Amino acid sequence: MTHRIGDESPSRRESGTSAREHAKGGVPEVVPVRPPDVSKAILRPVEQERHRSLQRLPPGPELARFLDWYWAVAWDLRGRPDYEAEVLPYPCVNVTFEVTHSRSGGFVNGVCTAKFVRPLSGLGETFGVKFRPGGFGAFTGLDVGAFRDTAVELTTVLPEAVGLTEKVLAAATMAERREIVEAFFADAAERAPDDPSYRLVLRMVDAMEHDRGLTRVDQVTERFAVPMRTLQRLFRRYVGAGPKWVLRRYRLQDGAHLLASGHVDDVAALALELGYYDQAHFAREFAREVGMPPVAYARLVDNDL
Repeated sequence: MTHRIGDESPSRRESGTSAREHAKGGVPEVVPVRPPDVSKAILRPVEQERHRSLQRLPPGPELARFLDWYWAVAWDLRGRPDYEAEVLPYPCVNVTFEVTHSRSGGFVNGVCTAKFVRPLSGLGETFGVKFRPGGFGAFTGLDVGAFRDTAVELTTVLPEAVGLTEKVLAAATMAERREIVEAFFADAAERAPDDPSYRLVLRMVDAMEHDRGLTRVDQVTERFAVPMRTLQRLFRRYVGAGPKWVLRRYRLQDGAHLLASGHVDDVAALALELGYYDQAHFAREFAREVGMPPVAYARLVDNDL
């Protein structure tokens, strides 16, 4: 599963235009990154803050077409009990540079379709590059579906990244690490063609995430005038997971976030707002993904305060 950034098929090179060429007449149209709520997707966010730190930085303009943000998590639990940090991950690829008790190195982490649990023990840190949904596939030309629910060593996917992990982890600050990563990817980002299919995926995913009125895949196909098979093919190629799963993941993130924020007085009303048939349907899906029913989760996060 090796690949060189910038490797493209002849047809793609012929039909695409470079970012530099587009800059002459304006930057390629891209859905802007909306400022994230730092606690969204994090389960029991208040409790997690007691065990680790979390920082984020935006990407530079050259990579903003493909990246959402950089993130850094660090912990020092020496002399304290181990802890399991839980997340409902976004539908995207993360490239991580890690020094932990369980693994160290650089990794390409595909879309995680289950709850992600990271054991924290002793002293450790992870510096991450969060690609936009579809961004890693558009940037590298790879079929992201091949990475779903897996983590692959960075140099296995990108052989030219030899030595990058050591440079990143040797840097003293998060800003320096971002600079090293951006310098490594800069040339490839400049050569990357404007991809209309990727831009369409960005618009669809943005609507799925932020419009809670979108609760069914047929609503997406109707709004964007995309046949179902085309939608499924695009999501397999760029996102790495199906559109139905992406919609469900965003609505479950919304539900967990609202419950943790203390903004829910009526779980049945929340279930209907998120597009579920009834409270029982919501409770089953929430329990399957999070590990407990929504009412129990609300009580737990309330006790964390």
